[in-house]
Amino acid sequence: MSKYSKIVSILLDSLPHIKLFNGSTMVIKYGGAAQINPKLKEQFAIDIVMLYMLGIKPIIVHGGGKRITELLDLLQIQSEFVDGHRMTTKEAMKVVEMVLAGEINKELSAFLNYHGIKAVGISGKDGNLLQGYPKDNGKLGFVGEIAHVESQILHQLQNGGFVPIIAPIATSNEVHHPGFNINADTAASAIAKALKAKKVLFLTDTRGVLDSDGELIQSLDIADVERLKENGVISGGMIPKIDACIDCVQAGVQKAHIIDGRVEHALLLELFTSSGIGTEIVANKGKA
Repeated sequence: MSKYSKIVSILLDSLPHIKLFNGSTMVIKYGGAAQINPKLKEQFAIDIVMLYMLGIKPIIVHGGGKRITELLDLLQIQSEFVDGHRMTTKEAMKVVEMVLAGEINKELSAFLNYHGIKAVGISGKDGNLLQGYPKDNGKLGFVGEIAHVESQILHQLQNGGFVPIIAPIATSNEVHHPGFNINADTAASAIAKALKAKKVLFLTDTRGVLDSDGELIQSLDIADVERLKENGVISGGMIPKIDACIDCVQAGVQKAHIIDGRVEHALLLELFTSSGIGTEIVANKGKA
């Protein structure tokens, strides 16, 4: 096949996906190497520009755990993890909010604006976008779960042509409360459900869900996930991500994806090629 034939083949393969996704909302959880590696950051920005120009409405939810840890260490504030969640004291919560809603959120917003997107960086506290409550009855300090998403704020931003960039900090119904540190996967899941997004995509530092031989599983439904959990194939840190995906598709999100953010242009490869590069999760493969 000639060079030009290959290019045409790629374009023709992507065309049905472009038509299908035009005008749809997609929630993207941005983290891991894609958020740290300068080259991957640049390519992520280009991918978002491409989605935006194709009429897709991306909403980005970002983490920032590595930078939070660095700053807590610098300030000599103890940082402890319990069941994969950062134990967040009132003192640590100030740092978490400063890093997520200040440094990372505004850096990412400015970076995407530079690349041609009308990006608006907001915290979950703005307009009571994310309303939270203590996780595990406060066992983890100011770590929270989401009680409500004020989705109208996001609709208004989208209608104005803006791309929301969201720092996962939730507000409380108590006056003078410092707010809640929300896991970015949890926040992305809650937002996708509230908006009935077409897709939610989790950028990770893994290839996706792997089988017992270490091979990528391209598609899973709820029954598959339960079986793989029982067999111990899905375990450890993958369980919270899979649970977030299942939670989404049960609530009406068409598909959830776990993809490798270390791959260049991972978003475009997953969305606009027939084979994709990660694992897609649906409620029922027979009805997908």
